[in-house]
Amino acid sequence: MPRLLHRKLCKIQFNDYHVSLSKIMDMSETRTDISELGEFGIIDQLTKGVELKNPSSILGVGDDAAVIDAGNEEYLLVSTDVLVEGVHFNLMYMPLKHLGYKAVAVNVSDICAMNGKAEQITVAIAVSNRFSLEALEELYAGIKLACTEYQVDLVGGDTTSSTSGLILTITAIGRVKKEEIVYRSGAKEFDLLVVSGDLGGAYMGLQLLEREKDVFKSNPAIQPDLDGHDYIMQRQLKPEARVDVVNYLKELGVQPTSMIDVSDGLASEILHLCKSSNVGCHVYDEKIPIDAKTSMAAIDFNLDPSTCALNGGEDYELLFTIKQSDFEVVQSNPNFSIIGHITSAEDGTYFVDKNGSAVTLKAQGWRHF
Repeated sequence: MPRLLHRKLCKIQFNDYHVSLSKIMDMSETRTDISELGEFGIIDQLTKGVELKNPSSILGVGDDAAVIDAGNEEYLLVSTDVLVEGVHFNLMYMPLKHLGYKAVAVNVSDICAMNGKAEQITVAIAVSNRFSLEALEELYAGIKLACTEYQVDLVGGDTTSSTSGLILTITAIGRVKKEEIVYRSGAKEFDLLVVSGDLGGAYMGLQLLEREKDVFKSNPAIQPDLDGHDYIMQRQLKPEARVDVVNYLKELGVQPTSMIDVSDGLASEILHLCKSSNVGCHVYDEKIPIDAKTSMAAIDFNLDPSTCALNGGEDYELLFTIKQSDFEVVQSNPNFSIIGHITSAEDGTYFVDKNGSAVTLKAQGWRHF
């Protein structure tokens, strides 16, 4: 190794820590596979010891959005999501216009999960030269349509090249009144567990599209068989952020005690709420809302509809807890389903099947690594 390079390496400092070539080599020999940790394990490890230094930084990592004091009666909410071709979407069946719309919707959903309203987005894309200008215009047509639908402004971003297809990053910025903000950490024992809409449709839409993709790859002459499956395909290709749910709750005078959006699967999100709030829960199979079209598709694929609802993900419904005093007003609203209740942490997290048997709730949904 050239002595000049060795001297330069030895002079690199981080405070009092000297980085040497031998240290770098030692680090390369110690390797932990990130798949062992999963997304949230990696986040916990990488952000361990991070301290918020500014008084305006109210909450950093650990919820659906970061929380920043805007200096008045409101908080700013900031959330970022990255969508990577081949990981989060497949352009064999995901139209670029739908992709643009979905990318905005999933970020707006994070703002909704804090009981806030999204107001601005930024868009950063890394794109390879296989994409034409017309293709990118189609992507942006979807982004602009979502901006119109959710009344958010596109205020900036970045564009760069990629050697591996398309990477799309959206940052959403929103606001919430300080007294109305809802975190994942507010659930209390005896609270009721509630979810909006219905679940499992997006997962079944993905199964259908993947099946037809495989058929097409084996024989391009065979046309996709998608008739009668509009609902589950829309749930996968064009999900909607539940801005309406936030408005319904305000109209009903209900302030959730905790909330999260259902992106990685119902079971996973319930466990996130329980972990953040240091509580347990009982979730009832018979109470989980599943659309008839989703159930029929699951049965056609020899899948259990409840398993699809629990572990499928990408429904972007809102999961939240409420006080028992709000039971009647929520129960009578067709947009919501009460699916369980919160217990003490010592009681554990349980899924109660249709026969009344309780099993430990486990997350078997989307894994990022």
